[in-house]
Amino acid sequence: MNHFRLSRYQQLADELATAIRGGVLRPGERLPSVRETCQQRGMSPSTVFQAYAQLEAEGLVEARARSGFYVRATRRAVRAGPQVAAPRSEATPVAISELVFDLLGSTRDADVVPLGSAFPASHLFPFDELARCGARAMRGLQPARITGALTAGDEGLRQALRRRYALQGLPLAESELIITNGAMEALNLCLQAVTQPGDVVVVESPTFYAALQALERLHLKAVEVATDPRDGVDLEALSVLLERHKVAACWFMPSFQNPLGALMSPARKKALVELLARHRVPLIEDDVYGELYAGSLRPPPAKAFDQDGGVLHCSSFSKSLAPGYRVGWAAAGRHAPRVERLKMTTSLATALPTQLALADYLAQGGYDRHLRRLRESLSAQRKHALRLIERHFPPGTRTTRPEGGYFIWLELPPSVDALALHHRARAQSISTAPGALFSADRRFTHHLRLNVGHPGDDRVDAALRTLGALATEMARSAH
Repeated sequence: MNHFRLSRYQQLADELATAIRGGVLRPGERLPSVRETCQQRGMSPSTVFQAYAQLEAEGLVEARARSGFYVRATRRAVRAGPQVAAPRSEATPVAISELVFDLLGSTRDADVVPLGSAFPASHLFPFDELARCGARAMRGLQPARITGALTAGDEGLRQALRRRYALQGLPLAESELIITNGAMEALNLCLQAVTQPGDVVVVESPTFYAALQALERLHLKAVEVATDPRDGVDLEALSVLLERHKVAACWFMPSFQNPLGALMSPARKKALVELLARHRVPLIEDDVYGELYAGSLRPPPAKAFDQDGGVLHCSSFSKSLAPGYRVGWAAAGRHAPRVERLKMTTSLATALPTQLALADYLAQGGYDRHLRRLRESLSAQRKHALRLIERHFPPGTRTTRPEGGYFIWLELPPSVDALALHHRARAQSISTAPGALFSADRRFTHHLRLNVGHPGDDRVDAALRTLGALATEMARSAH
């Protein structure tokens, strides 16, 4: 089974980050020098420097010339973060699809500003290079590979993915990895593999509406667990739910959760995996945003701490490299044989040309350069959008400040009906994703998820100003 040990610098960085966020290390306080830490911890200077560099990239410490590293004074945000939801503890049948279809149909209209879209701007991706890779790969295709790469997927692509996992300290068994038609097929197959109709599945609150749609399609019940907008799933609340319900599975997004952008720390991910392992509850991990981090190091997935094959890790290239290519995968642990059989009896295989194009692109060695540019663009646009929201949205608006991804979750004043705001914005060719989409009981009535992954689109700034003005007008008219 997979076993991952956090590198020493990541352990140190995580311990210090926890101390800073918990107030043990206070703003302005000097961290021990590199030499002191080396002596105290028995670490090399390069290990300590890496840990301090990670903390600096996360905005937790600052380096002062000839003085050392100091805990940064946290700037008081103009907007406070959204409150943690208090979901009902009862299992709920799901009926969300009609609302999703009704509200999100407008995101496909090219004339609409896509603040409600699930994808970043297309110009951020190397489609021309992918096309050249695809043409080159197809010219050299041996006919035998066409039928040899059916259900599990093309071996060249699977090998490239296993190599990326291994470089992150997470070796996968060859039989564990299955190529799918995007992450949604991977997630749906994994869900189907570990549940039966009528079962209870724990999801985050709020949660990605496609997870709710999958539960609805398979006639499953949802129970929502409190989820912190910054730190992710509340493990104490989850423990209570696991004692109260017969839970068949959990579907979570521990890295840059959609819609909150929450990021669970490595220590919390490890504790999550251990908690679920004790209860023998599978974790379906949606990690499609894992590559879109803002710091210097990729956060390890929950899968990294899986010792008994209970984590079904799902991801894709749709958000990081090739939207529209519909190539994803599942590293399904001990459930891989069941997932592969389900894949065979549903879609049989994933289109080979797109797999070959991606395998060729990865072999050229440019993926990480592309990711660095993509992360920089998304990070800059996210900060820019937050400044506009602070300036133009009504008093009382609360916003998340994610450390990755491209979504911002807004908690508007309670008097602002997000559905009504959505319809007013739509009349001005602006799409949004209102909060009712993200809960089985449609509880987030004054919340919005906004897509800020469109740097360079001049319409976005105007749309955020307009949306803020509409929300402000609605807030004032309620008084």
